[in-house]
Amino acid sequence: MPGAETEPAVDLGALGAITDAVGAGAGLPEVVRAAARALDASLVLIDRSSAVLAVAARSSADERALMTDAAGVQAHELRVGDAVVGRLRLRGRGGDPSPALLRIVTTLIASEVERLRAPERASEAAQEAFLRAVLHRQVTDRGDIVARAAELGVDVQDGAAIIVVRAHMNAPADDDWRVRVLAAAERAARAVVPGSIAAIDELPHESAGQIIVLSPVSEEPGARRAADAVARELQAGLHGFTFSVGYSRVAFDPADLYRAGNEALLAANVAVGRPAGEAEAEPAAVLAFESTGAYRLLLPAMSEDPGELQRFYAETVEPLVAYDEQYETDLVQTLETFLECDGNVANTAQRLFTHRHTIRYRLERVRDLSGLDVSSTDGREKLGLGLKAMRVLGIAAPRGPATERGARGGRVPRGGQER
Repeated sequence: MPGAETEPAVDLGALGAITDAVGAGAGLPEVVRAAARALDASLVLIDRSSAVLAVAARSSADERALMTDAAGVQAHELRVGDAVVGRLRLRGRGGDPSPALLRIVTTLIASEVERLRAPERASEAAQEAFLRAVLHRQVTDRGDIVARAAELGVDVQDGAAIIVVRAHMNAPADDDWRVRVLAAAERAARAVVPGSIAAIDELPHESAGQIIVLSPVSEEPGARRAADAVARELQAGLHGFTFSVGYSRVAFDPADLYRAGNEALLAANVAVGRPAGEAEAEPAAVLAFESTGAYRLLLPAMSEDPGELQRFYAETVEPLVAYDEQYETDLVQTLETFLECDGNVANTAQRLFTHRHTIRYRLERVRDLSGLDVSSTDGREKLGLGLKAMRVLGIAAPRGPATERGARGGRVPRGGQER
């Protein structure tokens, strides 16, 4: 149509160097350099775990600008089918590149990223299949476990420990966050304990799942170093999350790795909601199974009959959790603190910086909602076990501000529900 703008024809010659690099198997850095020349642009290629795969920039300053939202920087998703395999960050040197040429180049780079990642994906799938088979008791024979681990380059004959990472989002995150957590955890564990492998273990009752790391170690300090390294890497590299990291005792018999997995999961669940360590070596909540105290007594219930544990939680503490979530109150935290203070209201009020009348009112609400009286030994015991069941199940207590009427001055009603 006269007067209509048409898109410039694609310069097929500009694509020659890219297709030559792909055909020759020259690798992603050479492919990206050829793409930069074809597009007359500076480029950074990033995979879906946010790792930089290749850079074609004029200077270190140019590279730093590409990694930020500097003026003129564009970000393009690289897709193969419906899957995002990476991102290409681009800044034109003499204007924006031709959209048609850009579409062809990004398609070529995406296909090359996918092709080169095929062996890595096969390895990831094998690791995931092995860890799930062991930790879900699909493989129990010692010889089979040792042989399958050896196929992955892991020697578990002298011992191994399991690390479990639970990630808790503080803000909405993109769909690739699990992959980034997995990559960071595995990278950190391998840096401390070579041969460590990791996988995402999806749970039937959760959408987030958890990260499982197997580290071949023969002593507890090695497991501790790996867990600390994982926590540091996650804290430094992924923002908008809090993490709980639990690790097991060393399983000297490979057939005990199933038990080790449950130990690490219990520790990670108990660590949910615990404050991060103050020491620089403990930037996130890291907990050893052997440091879980009385929670260890609930390990058989968690591993053999979690349904019964869930039922006990539902009969004791779950109504308090639901109430706190609905009204932004602090019944669960108040109950926990009250039990830690051996049932002393004055000490509880001091710990929570709250008037003792408010504490008494909240404890009355605990009684009304749960049917258990904290003034009785039986009530305190059941509520205490209910709180432990909550932790073992990995349920974080709500931590909202207290909103009971008159709470600030300790003037609260003696009965009835807030309106």
